[in-house]
Amino acid sequence: MTVCRGCCCGTVKKHPDYDHAEQLRRLEEVAARSGGRVTVRTADCLDACENSNLIVVKPRGQKPVWLGFVLHDEVMADLERWLAQGGPLPEVLELNRVSPPAQA
Repeated sequence: MTVCRGCCCGTVKKHPDYDHAEQLRRLEEVAARSGGRVTVRTADCLDACENSNLIVVKPRGQKPVWLGFVLHDEVMADLERWLAQGGPLPEVLELNRVSPPAQA
């Protein structure tokens, strides 16, 4: 998965009430328990700033799933469960699904 941490996603400037470091720590913990099935990387900007806090998950053999507005513990818990269990995107996370930016 790729976690946007650049111009506005993951910054206290845009989202001062969210613990961005804790979010990244939680995702890295899920990755560590996955036995290599889940990896975490950060990107400076994914060009979808209107949807920040943005996380892109690329399940094996599937198109990337772009999740926006990942700014609440409940959303993180749903994301963590999905990453740990695998399978199709849970309906509850469909609420956070956003479209990737248009290609230039």
